[in-house]
Amino acid sequence: MAGQGERLPAQRSGTFRLGGDLPVVRLGYGAMQLTGPGVWGEPRDRGEARAVLRRAVELGVDFIDTADSYGPYVSEEIIAEALYPYGDSLVIATKAGLVRTGPGEWHPVGRPEYLRQEVEMSLRRLRLERIDLLQLHRIDPEVPAADQIGVLADMKAEGKIRHIGLSEVSVDEIEQARSITEIVSVQNLYNLANRKSEAVLEYAERQGLGFIPWFPIATGELAKPGGPLASIAQEHGATPAQLALAWLLRRSPVVLPIPGTSRVAHLEENVAAAEVELTDDEFESLSKAV
Repeated sequence: MAGQGERLPAQRSGTFRLGGDLPVVRLGYGAMQLTGPGVWGEPRDRGEARAVLRRAVELGVDFIDTADSYGPYVSEEIIAEALYPYGDSLVIATKAGLVRTGPGEWHPVGRPEYLRQEVEMSLRRLRLERIDLLQLHRIDPEVPAADQIGVLADMKAEGKIRHIGLSEVSVDEIEQARSITEIVSVQNLYNLANRKSEAVLEYAERQGLGFIPWFPIATGELAKPGGPLASIAQEHGATPAQLALAWLLRRSPVVLPIPGTSRVAHLEENVAAAEVELTDDEFESLSKAV
């Protein structure tokens, strides 16, 4: 345990204020893997899943990202089992808007009455009176976006949601949502090997929005022996995954990586990425490698 005034491992990644008023440690934890195969059903070891969450908090993680569709419902239930009553600084972000019909199957449903129901049920499962960050998991193309964002804005006005975020959206979709209510974050697929959301990240930077990259550790060919990621990792005495996370943290101060795992040892390895400092040349080398 860190001594008084000493930063915990995750805290070395720095902080970001969601919406300007909600500080979180930048290196968070994504709770999707606290479920069974295909993000469906119970985890192999529910006790280990609880231990991962408790260890994350011990290491200084105070931003946990989940969704009602993880399990479904299993991830939220385990978070409450492991961490309730929550510490004052802990921020739990969840999502609504995807329905599950089986392992690996995801379907957007954005009817306002459904979104309202799911937010209410997330509040109950997480044992919260207000969700700090509620993200629309996907925009349902069959429902007007204004209706989907509008019901979340209504629930924010009712005090059930503090801040609203979006997931897998374009810049145009963010701007449309921002014309209806305040948006504080966006969660898109983004990692060292896949930067198709670069324009969205640059927009988030300009507007001061948190950018939460999901699937943050994909390394692919870069991690092969002799590749740029493996070579620089060896120089740092780190793993390629830690380098991939360090690159994200260096990429922009608005980036909030949320690596997930179902094992305590893997969690500790991921959090240690906060201590890896890339030189300018190393960052540029990795940036240009894809």
